[in-house]
Amino acid sequence: MLARLFALIIKEFLAILRDAKSRMVLIGPPLIQLVVFGYAASFDLNHVPFAVYDQDQSALSRDLVADFAGSPSFQQVAILHSPARIKQLVDSRTVEMVLDIDPRYSRNLLLGQPAPVQVIVDGRNSNTALLILGYASDIITAASHEWAAKHGGTLPPAQLVPRALYNPTLDSHWFIIPGIVALLTQVVTLLVVGLSVAREREAGTFDQTLVTPLRPIDIVLGKSLPGLIIGLVEGTVIILATHFWFDVPLLGSLVLLYLGLLLFIAAVTGIGLMISSLAATQQQALLGAFLFMVPSIILSGFATPIANMPTLVQDLTLINPMRYALVVIRDSFLEQPSLTTLLPQFAAMTSLALISLITAGWMFRKRTL
Repeated sequence: MLARLFALIIKEFLAILRDAKSRMVLIGPPLIQLVVFGYAASFDLNHVPFAVYDQDQSALSRDLVADFAGSPSFQQVAILHSPARIKQLVDSRTVEMVLDIDPRYSRNLLLGQPAPVQVIVDGRNSNTALLILGYASDIITAASHEWAAKHGGTLPPAQLVPRALYNPTLDSHWFIIPGIVALLTQVVTLLVVGLSVAREREAGTFDQTLVTPLRPIDIVLGKSLPGLIIGLVEGTVIILATHFWFDVPLLGSLVLLYLGLLLFIAAVTGIGLMISSLAATQQQALLGAFLFMVPSIILSGFATPIANMPTLVQDLTLINPMRYALVVIRDSFLEQPSLTTLLPQFAAMTSLALISLITAGWMFRKRTL
């Protein structure tokens, strides 16, 4: 049995690697997507274009403008001399923020009174607007403390001293890029496994496999093990790039990380085999894979917290293996989780892997009878 199974695995690898298009799917797109997502996907804002409407025109107001212009988060693109152009610049998306300094700004500062400063933001993208307001608030607060310290003013009795655990710089790449490990591993594994049987059906070689002494369980194992190995290799490449190229720290145990990755790939392999057993052509298998992938990514917590989703949608995420893989991978990169901490994730992925692989075997058996 092992000799037949080994021969089938070798045949699967040859079928995948001898095709130039298949080789490109395995090597090119994952690396390109990793680079694109790694640099483009970020919750941080840099060089936000803003305009200044300085009604005070004093040295103090110019110091405040300089604080904004010198920040890496902002880029000054316009100076306004009347409020008439504010709406025009925001409507055209030329600027995302307007710094409106009241004419009483310096006078109130010198008198020890609150100095009015208005920040006008484009609220069409609420997340971006909240980030801009947060950055602007930090700069204005820092300028206020500096002024009070230099001129003997009264500092606030309580001061907020933030400290972020696991991500001291609050760099959103540390959150996003480990998630890309799970995302790209799922994409590659699902495509390789999902197209395997459909490719043979189109070529007419799958019927030849059925008349061999191989049992349905042998065929399922022979189709799933190459996808499992390819998924682990792809995941390893992406993990190495995440740590050494993007400088995301890898603090956890490699054993626990790879155990979670193996269980995740096993679950995705079972889903790919289910899609492959239903599809008669590669086009159908490709459509089936994408029909699964898009909801899987959305319902995984990759970009939006699962806790913010409606209760019914949260229940749907329980059957999504990527949900658990993201927890394992992100915790392994940024924390030092123990086996006990990750045990619920391992148990869930093991259950999903067994269910998907057993179901795939049953579906193959039904199709071959």
